[in-house]
Amino acid sequence: MINQVYRLVEPRRIEISFQSISLDTDNVIVRPTYLSICAADQRYYMGIRSKEYLKRKLPMALIHEATGIVVYDRKGEFKPGEKVALIPNTPFHKDEFIAENYLPTSKFRASGFDGFMQEYVSMDRSRLVECNGINPVVASVTELISVAMHAVDTFLNRAHGRRETIGVWGDGNLGYVTALLLRYKSPNSKIIAVGRHYQKLKFFSFVDGIFHLDELPDEIMVDHAFECVGGPGAEFAIEQIIDHINPEGSILLLGVTENRVPIFTRMILEKGLTLIGRSRSGREDFVNAVNLLKTHKDFEQNVSKILNNVISVSNIKEISAAFELDIQTPFKTIMQWNV
Repeated sequence: MINQVYRLVEPRRIEISFQSISLDTDNVIVRPTYLSICAADQRYYMGIRSKEYLKRKLPMALIHEATGIVVYDRKGEFKPGEKVALIPNTPFHKDEFIAENYLPTSKFRASGFDGFMQEYVSMDRSRLVECNGINPVVASVTELISVAMHAVDTFLNRAHGRRETIGVWGDGNLGYVTALLLRYKSPNSKIIAVGRHYQKLKFFSFVDGIFHLDELPDEIMVDHAFECVGGPGAEFAIEQIIDHINPEGSILLLGVTENRVPIFTRMILEKGLTLIGRSRSGREDFVNAVNLLKTHKDFEQNVSKILNNVISVSNIKEISAAFELDIQTPFKTIMQWNV
């Protein structure tokens, strides 16, 4: 069958290309239905990467957060019309110690490998998680939830047991979902959120305290912390965390930055801190995220609060309009994919 692929060929310019999809395969053919625009997609769309990097990556279909419906499965394990969350990470090997999202041989959609801005996608069945019964708009951000799930589960397995106060630095999508997950997975802890925008921090109604990072009182201390800032603000956030974390605490680093970040190692040594980097996610994290959405409808409702716009798109002009709108949106823009 012939498939339409919507590829970014240069910043702010999307073109349609055509490719053939074989039905004579054990892969499952999926029609994407809701696509969530991520900050990583915007960095490509707006050209906020070096010219050399963009030249190496483009042309490429964007979007790595999506849900879809099954169109065809030769083996019959997935039924036509079944709703599925799409896993963008595609591993080619297994390792006894290294998770699939850290293996250098894995490919990640919308990062040098076509993402979900396609009419149809041929998916390895291990890259699909059934999500019937979940609001499909919310299901489109399962990948975001899975990344936070991966980090929180790592924290619960590795950090020491004193968890009276946990701090989350960052008031964006990742900070919001991470704080929300901590509320469910560490219910006896006091959760505080630290960010730059009061307007966004007001959405964190489920935490025990919100603070503007320029007004964080000296006496506020945390046992462990999550850095979800990234970008140019990562340096200040990490510095502030080191100042406000108790000895032998763990710092989970999740924010993505393009620049080198200096870290005051003297205080890391003096306090005996543990720094843990977490990025992306794997199938287990997706399954756990979907199960949480299914069993806790209040969690689903809280996630829906950061889905600011749901835009129906059916052509390149409307796709570009959705990306332009997202630039001005504090949280998430979702494309209802009708191409």
